[in-house]
This record gives sequence, C-alpha cells and structure tokens, in this order.
Amino acid sequence: MTASLISEPTDGPDGDLLRRTAAERFIRWVDSGAGDLPLPGSGATLRRLRVLHDLGRQDLSLARLAEGHSDARAILHELGAPVPAQGERWGVWAAQPPHTVLRARRDSRSGWRLDGVKPYCSGAHSCTHALVTAETEDGHRLFIVATDDAGFSPVAGTWRAVGMAGSDTPDVRFTDVPAQSLGEVDAYLRRPGFSHGGVGVAACWLGGARGVADELLRAARRREPDQLLAAHLGAVDVLLHSAQCVLGKAAEEIDAAPLEDGERAGALASRTRAVVAAVCARVLGEVGRALGAGPLCHDAEHAQRVADLTVYIRQHHAERDLAALGTLLAAADEGALDAEGWGHG
Repeated sequence: MTASLISEPTDGPDGDLLRRTAAERFIRWVDSGAGDLPLPGSGATLRRLRVLHDLGRQDLSLARLAEGHSDARAILHELGAPVPAQGERWGVWAAQPPHTVLRARRDSRSGWRLDGVKPYCSGAHSCTHALVTAETEDGHRLFIVATDDAGFSPVAGTWRAVGMAGSDTPDVRFTDVPAQSLGEVDAYLRRPGFSHGGVGVAACWLGGARGVADELLRAARRREPDQLLAAHLGAVDVLLHSAQCVLGKAAEEIDAAPLEDGERAGALASRTRAVVAAVCARVLGEVGRALGAGPLCHDAEHAQRVADLTVYIRQHHAERDLAALGTLLAAADEGALDAEGWGHG
C-alpha cells in the first residue's frame, strides 16, 4: 500500500473510510492476479464483462478502479506496450472538460514532460501508473506516467462526491512530470478498443443496479406476501434481464469483429450504454418506490449503493450521447447499421 493512500487527508471521515476500503480491495484484487481479465475481442469478452458486473454488484467504487486497470491493460496491448507488471495498478485518465488543461512538451531528458491539471483521476492515491491524455502542439496524445514522481499531486478538496466517494477521483496537478508517449496523435480514440471499453463500463453499471435490486429481493423474501412489492420485483427482474441480454449480445459482436473501429463499433457501444443506463435509472426508481425512504435512511450500505449508481451512470451523457448516436445513424449508408441485432447467422 502506498504511503499516500495511508496519509493523504480527504474531505471527511466517511469519504476517507470509503476511499481506503475501495483502495484496499483494489490492491488485493490486483495482487491476487484477478485483474488479468480477458482482453476485449479475445473470444472471452463475456467473461470479462461478467467479472466487471460482479465487482459492480459488490462495490461500484471497486468496480470503477478495476475497470480502469483492466482498460489500461487492453490499451497497452493494443498500442504495442508491455502489459502491467506484477504489483502495478493502473488507471486511465482521459477526461477533457474545458475548464482544466494538461499540456505535454517535448524534453531532451525524458522525451516528454507534463504540466497542468487533469480532472477525474480515479484511484489517484492507489494507482502506481496511469495512462493520461494531454494536449501537445500537434493534438492530443496518450502518455504513460508513474504516480510516484514528486511533481504528481492530487488536489485536495476536488472530489467531494457522496456517490462514488470511494473511487477517489480528484483532480491531479502535474508539475514537470516525465511521461512516455504511447501511440500517435489521437491514437487513444482511433484504436479499435475505444468503443469496446465503453461496454465494460456499462457492465459495471449493471452490476451496481443488481446490487441495488438485491435489497428489494431481500425485502420480498422477509415480508408477508405483498402483490405490489412482488410487481416491483418482477419489473426489476425483467429490466435487469433485458440489459444482461444486451451486454451478452455486445460481447458476441465484439468477439466476432474485434478490430472493428468504425461506425458499427461506435453504434454498438452507444446502444449498449444507452440501454444499460436507462435500465439502471429505472431500477433505481422501481426499488425506491417499492421500499420507500426506510432503507435509504437506515441502511448505510444500501444508501451508498444508490448514491454510487446515481453518480456513476452520469458517465452516460443522456440526450447528448443519444444525439451522437442519431447523428451517426443518419450519416451512415442505408442499411449499414440497422441489422446489428441479428448477428452473423
């Protein structure tokens, strides 16, 4: 465990405990070898998604850290770099909102140096390495960085979340940090696995929804027969099953065309994420209406699951992502994308 994981102050005792708990679980998960998931398109994508789903059902913050590590392994493989060594924990920090900028400049000593601020760096105190996007004179590039450099500094107070508090996702300030360039300009976005990675995130979401629904199932089993409660439970089961089928179909499509990096891969990922995000939102509503405020007020674990899922599915940008999908469909050649669901039989 890193010294920063133990000593770095956080925004409150609850957030500190959640961060430490998720980090310790993440460290154990990586050290056990469980983090060596099948790569997307390897023929075992469904198993990869199932592991991420099960981690989300257990703890969404843990799933977020594990998904970042497994995504980093896939990216390193796709771009021809060595996979993480034993004991290394990786994140992928690629958010690029307009209010913060991380810049990279060439340097004769190490090749590149990073300066600026990167937001949304999940696992900032527990990751040993990260893949980070930064601006260069030619465009955005992806870089490998180690988090033990003196110029690497998580910014206190920039992750005040209640939901996903344990994911430890603050801004990080880089000051003259050495970095290794990975791939050409925009290689991170152009690689085949970019869309595949988004499906992995959806698997985490669905696992979180199952974790929320578990409380509804427990309530139905311990209470007297209640038709309204049973109806909510049935509705939730149908929702979860439908999303699971969509993820299974996505895994099949990815394994059938692992190098697809164009419109079909983008449409598949967008559809899958939209379906799963909508299912998660509906599960939150069904469970909330079925159980009322009681579990949210008196069951800290359930309340945290609800808060975590509510925040995590906001990685789906709702109508903006649907508009992007619609634009893709409208621009595609007629019939190019409308048979996706029938497979290759």
